[in-house]
Amino acid sequence: MLKLKLHALAHARAGDKGNRLNISLIAYSSEVYPLLKDRVTEQTVAAWFAHRTPSRVKRYELPKLSALNFVIDDILDGGVTQALNLDSHGKTLSYHLLDMPIDVPADIVISKSQSGD
Repeated sequence: MLKLKLHALAHARAGDKGNRLNISLIAYSSEVYPLLKDRVTEQTVAAWFAHRTPSRVKRYELPKLSALNFVIDDILDGGVTQALNLDSHGKTLSYHLLDMPIDVPADIVISKSQSGD
C-alpha cells in the first residue's frame, strides 16, 4: 500500500450556498472510482474537515460519472456573505479535500502511470 493524496487520483468541483458546501470528487479514471468509493466516506470527510466543525456530511454516489458528491453542512462560518474568513469558500475547501491522503494499492498506481492517464 502507498499513501497518496486525492489530487493524484481525482479532481474536484465545488459550490456553496449559505452555510452549505457541495464538493464533487471526480476520479481521473473509472478504475479508480471503486477505491475512492471505499476510502472517501462520509466519516473520513467529516474527520478531514473536523477543524471546521461540520454538522453533517452526506455522500451521493455517481457511478456513471465516476464521481462522489459530498454535501457538507455548517462549514462556511455562517455563509459566504457573513464569514470574516475570506478563504472559507467552496473552491478553497475543495482543494483541502484533494489534499487528503488515502491508502492506495501499488498496482492501481502502476497501472495508472503505465496507461498514461
